[in-house]
Amino acid sequence: MQAKKRYLLVSAGACALLLAYGPVLPAPPPLRSYLEGAEHEEDGPLLLHQHTSPRERRDVHRNMYKSRRCRMETCFDFSRCRHAFRVYVHPPARGEATSEGYRKVLAAIEESRYRTRDPAEACLFVLGVDTLDRDRLSPQYVPDAGGRIRALPLWNEGRNHLVFNLYSGTWPDYAEDLGFDAGHAMLAKASADAGNFRPGFDVSIPLFPREHPLKGGGRGRLTTNDVPPARRYLLVFKGKRYLTGIGSETRNALHHVHNGDDVILLTTCRHGKDWEKHKDGRCDRDNEEYGKFDYQELLHNSTFCLVPRGRRLGSFRFLEALQAACIPVLLSNGWELPFSEVIDWNKAAIIGDERLLLQIPSITRSVGADRILALRQQTQLLWDSYFSSVSKIVLTTLEIIQDRIHTHMSRSKLMWNTLPGGLYALPQFSTEPTLFPFYYGLLGIAPQQGFTAVIQAVTSLQSPLQPILKLIIAVAKSKFCAQIVVLWNCDKASPHQSKWPSVPVPFTVVEGRRKTMSGRFFPHDVIRTDAVLSLDEDSVLSTNEVDFAFIVWRSFPERVVGYPARSHYWDAGKERWGYTSKWTNEYSMVLTGAAFYHRYGTHMDRGGGGLANCEDILMNFLVSAVTKLPPIKVTQKKQYKETMMQQGSKSSRWADPDHFAQRQSCTNAFTDWFGFMPLVRSQLRLDPVLFKDQVSILRKKYRDIERL
Repeated sequence: MQAKKRYLLVSAGACALLLAYGPVLPAPPPLRSYLEGAEHEEDGPLLLHQHTSPRERRDVHRNMYKSRRCRMETCFDFSRCRHAFRVYVHPPARGEATSEGYRKVLAAIEESRYRTRDPAEACLFVLGVDTLDRDRLSPQYVPDAGGRIRALPLWNEGRNHLVFNLYSGTWPDYAEDLGFDAGHAMLAKASADAGNFRPGFDVSIPLFPREHPLKGGGRGRLTTNDVPPARRYLLVFKGKRYLTGIGSETRNALHHVHNGDDVILLTTCRHGKDWEKHKDGRCDRDNEEYGKFDYQELLHNSTFCLVPRGRRLGSFRFLEALQAACIPVLLSNGWELPFSEVIDWNKAAIIGDERLLLQIPSITRSVGADRILALRQQTQLLWDSYFSSVSKIVLTTLEIIQDRIHTHMSRSKLMWNTLPGGLYALPQFSTEPTLFPFYYGLLGIAPQQGFTAVIQAVTSLQSPLQPILKLIIAVAKSKFCAQIVVLWNCDKASPHQSKWPSVPVPFTVVEGRRKTMSGRFFPHDVIRTDAVLSLDEDSVLSTNEVDFAFIVWRSFPERVVGYPARSHYWDAGKERWGYTSKWTNEYSMVLTGAAFYHRYGTHMDRGGGGLANCEDILMNFLVSAVTKLPPIKVTQKKQYKETMMQQGSKSSRWADPDHFAQRQSCTNAFTDWFGFMPLVRSQLRLDPVLFKDQVSILRKKYRDIERL
């Protein structure tokens, strides 16, 4: 009898444990994906799907696995990419509906440097048919997509095609079904299941909402060097609880971890049309608790944010946590994380196991303050570099594919996971980190000792007293000058060598490719040094000024360092950005009429160029966008401005009455191109030691700077 009682007690205890923890223990089903429901997604009735026949399900299964063995070497034609990486977008059919999200994807490609309108020169093809949402219940679903795609004359069974997709499959099983045969096409897919994902062929992308901005995007909530204060909560989550079907297991068990103090895990049953039909005994209590907390307040005041699976594997909360510098705790077994080919997610997230949900609080409590800071800083790098806009998501996808195709130009993991990120570490310049200025400090190296002076010449030589000749002599005397290059952008033929001063450094005259002010920023092969000293022909600099500015630049090689400063400001009356040369305590640009920058700057994407007399502003925009830092101004040099205004030369930009109006227009045009204002204001000015102090001039290193 006693044995029988013990048996009954053990059985009852086992049943209780199964009821309490049963949803947490089983391993996730293989080859199936789930997602936090999109805004349009509801727990619809099964009757809506009873039209799916066994034959249709077999066709879906066959399409899903038909090309599972595809890899770049078997399903991609590399011969199309021998010359350059170009992307062709199939034109959409007339009157064909396209979702807002897919319009942004196509716009990002359209505005990129990869876009071609000639399919003959294309390496990669992107569909004009909207494939983002392949959930049959969605109003964004495009019927007969397969027929439209197969009718494309360049489809070629999907070879060299890239298909973008955010939602696949539908209620109740949410299998990874696109509803058409993608053939040999690569998939850029959200909520990618590791079981179906083809490594080195597909690209896992994040789920992004329809309102995600095309360009720019919100800034992260933590700056790189901030020490994070102790946040109110340790771990938070607020979202749907699925009462039936796929995605219900983990979320239904969250109440076991919620403590109402520093671990706030809230779920609601109140979603979908028929939630009341399936409500359980916890729904009313959960719904009441759910309404007590504001999601944004939780998000921005917690150290960790739980990101559990929903109906599919991905979730909007993934990007929300990254932006908020809330360290994602991922509970979605089998999810191929976004851009996993290049991003090391162990540096930015805690990757948990759904089967070990009860251990998550103790795991997060064990993370030390130093690692919390490192993880949070990495979330900001990743958010800003790859996820803050649709353009960055699309461009990252294309850059990953380009690295696969041109393996000799592929970037290292260091470049992808370290500031400023892979999109700014252009392989067209180099794939060696030691050549990029923003890795010098990390790798413990310094830039070269010498510089190349590039002088822009737009007027013919008529007198031995012209400023350009004096400038060449002064620059050549610098002990750091390695060579001088005169960029001849004058309509008249360049003078004979005898007309130029005799200098002790290599001297070269280069005919400008275009007779424009932007010619100085072309990546001329003759430039071999890290540092470039950009000069206008009428700049007035002494040798000591050149030396001092170069010494400063070597401490800040990733920035623009120089003399003439300008600033931007917001004109509230006109609701646009203004541009000013007024002498104030702040500046945000250092003009390249007399400034040093790293030669890598000439290789950066200049897609926003083409505006007359504004390339120097664009250089400041580009450098600040990459570094998130202002330029460096050296020694207040009012003589530079005063001298320029006294020149009176018609060819001088400073004498042009429309000069500032043009540059103000450029400032706004570049801001529109970037999608945000990248310029950073600064009040820092670096002067020589003892500059303008009451000390004998003989004790000073840069004596003639004192006399200015």
